Amino acid sequence: MGWSEPAGLCSGMQNHRKLRVYQEAKVLALQAYAVAAALPPSERYGLAAQLRRAAVSVGSNIAEGRGRTTARDLRGFLSVALGSAAELEFQLELCQGTGLAADTLVTPALQTTRRVQQMLTRLAFRVQSTITRAQRA
Repeated sequence: MGWSEPAGLCSGMQNHRKLRVYQEAKVLALQAYAVAAALPPSERYGLAAQLRRAAVSVGSNIAEGRGRTTARDLRGFLSVALGSAAELEFQLELCQGTGLAADTLVTPALQTTRRVQQMLTRLAFRVQSTITRAQRA
């Protein structure tokens, strides 16, 4: 089922860069890379790699969801992005709790992670509302 762009949601991949949540996810990925780079060499293939993968997954899934043609597809990709953000939040909390990375790097990344989670939740709700309205029509 295709859909138009109600309430400024999405209508194609070329527009994913306009979403504030996508822009924040890009900031988050850069912050996560900075945290990963600050980890000790013993974590290069462990926690550092996990941080990078989870952070990249958030923005990648937002972009891929926006590139799809149905609201259901977008909703699914937003759900994956939200899961990756939760994974990243845990990993950052682990860095903070173990002292593996400086709080000056981890704290802003955690704040951005939580902001992105809130934004993803709101966007997913809006998309679900669009799906529900379309089903009633």
